[in-house]
Amino acid sequence: MEISIFIIVITCIVSFLCLRDVALFDKLKFNAYDVKHSNQWYRFFSYGFLHANWMHLLINMFVLISFGEFVEKRMRLFFHDAYILDYILLYLGGLLISIIPAYAKHKNDVYYNSVGASGAVAAVIFSSIILYPLGKISLFLIPFGIPAPLFGVLYIVYEYSMSKRAKDNIGHDAHLWGAMFGLVYTIALKPGLVIIFLKMIGVPI
Repeated sequence: MEISIFIIVITCIVSFLCLRDVALFDKLKFNAYDVKHSNQWYRFFSYGFLHANWMHLLINMFVLISFGEFVEKRMRLFFHDAYILDYILLYLGGLLISIIPAYAKHKNDVYYNSVGASGAVAAVIFSSIILYPLGKISLFLIPFGIPAPLFGVLYIVYEYSMSKRAKDNIGHDAHLWGAMFGLVYTIALKPGLVIIFLKMIGVPI
């Protein structure tokens, strides 16, 4: 769990500083226009370490600590000494991949901004589904666990549907692409996980 704790500590510190300093917040947030026209490529990653408000930060960090410890343990089991780098790349890759659709869509829109670790957190959640499909995932308002593969399907359907509506201020595209990255990245690390996954959910191989 040490990697997740380290990420949470850094994220909390950066978020705290940015919520007190508007200039720093503006410097680190994801602004697609500044990325393209001012070559501020660091924003592809920095945006994930600040949050819009305390509740935004609390939710993302709570979910990260809930799944991060488990993913670290499973990665250590499957990937041994490489698990630290694998986990860091999972998280940072989630940040990068989840924001690319927003960059493509808004690179000439000076007013578009995005912050938060949701895409990276989604990557961690979906990595956990591949690493242990027999697990159950509980939501805040649902008092029972949903089988991990079913949760994954429902999550993808929901985020895809909401991304098409685009009527709220939530980065559903980031959630969707972060989740897909977590899935693909984890399988790429060990393709044999697909066979293990299918066997564990009862698919005859």
